[in-house]
Parts: sequence; structure tokens; C-alpha cells
Amino acid sequence: MNFPGVRHPSGQHWHGLFIAKAVFNIPTTSLLIEMLSADKTLRRLCGWQRAGAVPSESTFSRAFAEFAASALPSRLHEALIQDTHADRLVGHISRDSTAIEAREKPAKSGSPAPAPKPRRGRPRKGEIRPAPPPSRIERQRGMTLAAMLADLPRACDVGAKRNAKGFKETWIGYKLHIDSADGEIPISCVLTAASVHDSQVAIPLATITAGRVTNLYDLMDSAYDVAAIKQHSRDLNHVPILDINPRATPGLKQELADEAKRLRRVGHRMADRFVTVNAARPSGSMAD
Repeated sequence: MNFPGVRHPSGQHWHGLFIAKAVFNIPTTSLLIEMLSADKTLRRLCGWQRAGAVPSESTFSRAFAEFAASALPSRLHEALIQDTHADRLVGHISRDSTAIEAREKPAKSGSPAPAPKPRRGRPRKGEIRPAPPPSRIERQRGMTLAAMLADLPRACDVGAKRNAKGFKETWIGYKLHIDSADGEIPISCVLTAASVHDSQVAIPLATITAGRVTNLYDLMDSAYDVAAIKQHSRDLNHVPILDINPRATPGLKQELADEAKRLRRVGHRMADRFVTVNAARPSGSMAD
């Protein structure tokens, strides 16, 4: 990373600077420059002896862009996992995603205009309706890992997700999809646009993880309840464990509601029986 007219630290110090920005959670480059100018210890650790030698904000921006393009953190993480988990058997891989907010403008959607919807009802005699195009998950079953990752949208946009309490949350930025081993150790990560559904990243993420560690079970929530994802997990000799998505199977939602109602009735009957048995016993004794 060399730019004309500016004295720079070595590449090792640049990497330390990027790590310091993440560790101290410094949101902007201008704030980082202020800290380097005021903090003598941090400035010298990053390779500058004088405050006047700290480069301008534009130079930092170019260096950050080059650092991101090199994918050095991803390569370091991959080497660390292979070094520490090469001979380990991982019990469970937990798959989920988290929102990454960004101070950027969401990219305009470049999707083509939707095709006209076919006429409702049964087709006319002799009418041949085209088959619907395969979904991204269906296409991934016959793609290489590089092709799957290249097919995922990565531009900043608007995402929406329901939190643990069932409320809908929106954000502008990205979504980080993570596979974590037992002990909350991140094994592999994929960054996509915020609007990408979790299920669309499951197959490439599982493929990356399978190349780094050997695990037995894949744990996923109901967002991943797709037949192709479960089959891919089995193809990797894993056991998929997923929450049931009632909307994925017709009639399942009503069936689960009826089952819950039946269990409540059974519970009330058992409680009534418990009270009746204890009322018939002598004082001070309890039912077994």
C-alpha cells in the first residue's frame, strides 16, 4: 500500500491499525485520525512517530478499500480454524444470521420487471404454461461454491427480520451469516445484502464449513426449513435439526394448533385428577 507523496508505515502496521479500528469500535475514519493525533502510544504502535505524519482521510479510505479487497481477515480466520480444528470432531454447527448496519445509501434495485401473471384457474385446452424458473436454492444444488457465492447479492440495501419477541425490525446495511461450533466459535461467515433470506445462504455456508471442520449435527431455525437444505445436510453426512415452519407444509399450522389444544386439555385433566386424589388422602400426605 504505497501512495505518492505520503510516508506510510509497513504493511504489518497497517493491519494493526485496521484491527485497532475494529477493537475500539471507531465508527468513522475522521475519528480514527483524531485518536491517532491525540494518542501518542496508539500512533507509534501504528507506525507514526509524529502527529503531522498521519495521512489524510482520503489516503486512509484508499488503504481501507485495498485492505477489504485483499480479504486478509477472512484468510486469517480460515487459517486459524484449520490450525485449531483440523483434528477435532465438532458436535453441533449452529447456523444463523445477524444484521450489520451501515452508514450508506441503499443501492437501487436492479431486478427486472416482473413477468405477467398467468390467467387464474385451469389452463385452456391445448394451452401450455411455462414452468416457473428455479429458485436460487434449487439452482445452488448444481453450482460450485464460487458460483454460489457470486450469485448472492452483496450491495447495501434494506433488510427486515422478526426479533425474538416477534416484532419486525428493519435496518440499512448488510447481513452476516454465521456457522458457529460448540462454544460459540465462528467457523465460517458470509456477508450478503440485508434483504437476502437466511435460507439462500445455507447451502454455500454449509459447504464452506464442511471444508474446514467435521461435524455431526446442523442446528437451524424455521427459516431454513427447506427440503433442499435438509438434503444437502444429509449429503454431507450430517443430521439436520430444524424448527418446523408451519407455512412450509399445507395444513401443518392447523394440525399443530389442534395438537396444542389437545395437550392443554390433557394437562387440565391431569391437574384435576391430581387435586382430586390429594383431597381424598389424609391430611399431610401427597400423591406419589
